[in-house]
Amino acid sequence: MGNTIRAFVAFIPADRCQNYVARDLREMPLDRMVDLSGSQLRRFPAHVCSFQELVKLYLSDNRLNSLPPELGQLQNLQILALDFNNFKALPQVVCTLKQLCILYLGNNKLCDLPRELSLLQNLRTLWVEANYLTKLPEVVCELSLLKTLHAGSNALRLLPGQLQRLRELRTIWLSGNLLTDFPPVLLHMPFLEVIDVDRNSIRSFPSLAHLSSLKLVIYDHNPCRNAPKVAKGVRRVGRWAEETPEPDPRKARRYALAREESQEAQLPVLPPPLPPTSS
Repeated sequence: MGNTIRAFVAFIPADRCQNYVARDLREMPLDRMVDLSGSQLRRFPAHVCSFQELVKLYLSDNRLNSLPPELGQLQNLQILALDFNNFKALPQVVCTLKQLCILYLGNNKLCDLPRELSLLQNLRTLWVEANYLTKLPEVVCELSLLKTLHAGSNALRLLPGQLQRLRELRTIWLSGNLLTDFPPVLLHMPFLEVIDVDRNSIRSFPSLAHLSSLKLVIYDHNPCRNAPKVAKGVRRVGRWAEETPEPDPRKARRYALAREESQEAQLPVLPPPLPPTSS
């Protein structure tokens, strides 16, 4: 359905797109997914909130800067994509969706995240890349089940020490920030499997050999004087890495993201809603 909407919306003037989408979504989709990506939406079609068994909602690449409070009715929602929009602040209603596992917030205008985000204790993956973050919001450190954090292309200069509380965290993407030192807190997170600090301003790397779970470290495009030492079998992408030829950082990320998407596909599927009973 999502592809069909995008194909037709491309030929519809922006002021008519909202009405078209509203007409197209009359019933709850059988796959419990609504994809309105690239639909030029300025307002969220509020009647979608009546699809209370919805599991996946994709609103990427629109013109949204707010969401209606009725969105809180979607208490079965597990995946919410709000990336490539115009949000300057995360709508509070998002923090009421307590079954969320994956939240995409990249490519907006966020300077911070609300304290109420800590209510999303089922969150496993959080994307906040390409926003206006000058520091990683401390509320992120309260997401105890978080496994993947994408915070690249911001203006981060350091990470909070509380990050080491996230003992489930396995992958952290920090490329394209303003780091001048390797974040010390990461040295106290032996459960990390993937660390990406590509395209920063790090001049010297400490040894990472003690990070027993580490599988991949990407440190290319830094003015570094040395490569990070790693344990045997750990892949390094950057200057002075032993591997020849060097894997492309984009390919390395793509491989890790492919693994993440395969895990997303294994999210539990809720049983179908019971048909209404006649009185």
